[in-house]
Amino acid sequence: MTPQSPSIHHLSLIVADTALALQFYVGILGLKVDSQRPNLGFPGAWLQVGEQQIHLLQLPNPDPLTGRPEHGGRDRHLALTVADLQSLQQRFDEHAVVYTQSRSGRRAIFCRDPDGNAIELIER
Repeated sequence: MTPQSPSIHHLSLIVADTALALQFYVGILGLKVDSQRPNLGFPGAWLQVGEQQIHLLQLPNPDPLTGRPEHGGRDRHLALTVADLQSLQQRFDEHAVVYTQSRSGRRAIFCRDPDGNAIELIER
């Protein structure tokens, strides 16, 4: 990578309740919390995703929470890879997480977190 080639460091998502969001991201998806998050003056959490992070920001959401497409692939979304999609689908079923199959034909599903943020999960 050249010095001018950017890479992704983190992605920020707005959440209404950090504890509820952590139940999804840590409890269901299995991500780990990065304890190095400084006090930013508002609640939130940093989550490790490989060498990148997801920053959960508990702030007022400027985006509408209604009217989003049912299928997350037709909305802005975060895409993560997983080793075993079938096991994740079973976890989603156990926790009543609604998901849809990818319409691209690859082994992937789309869901939404408790705040309506769309997530694509692609089997490696």
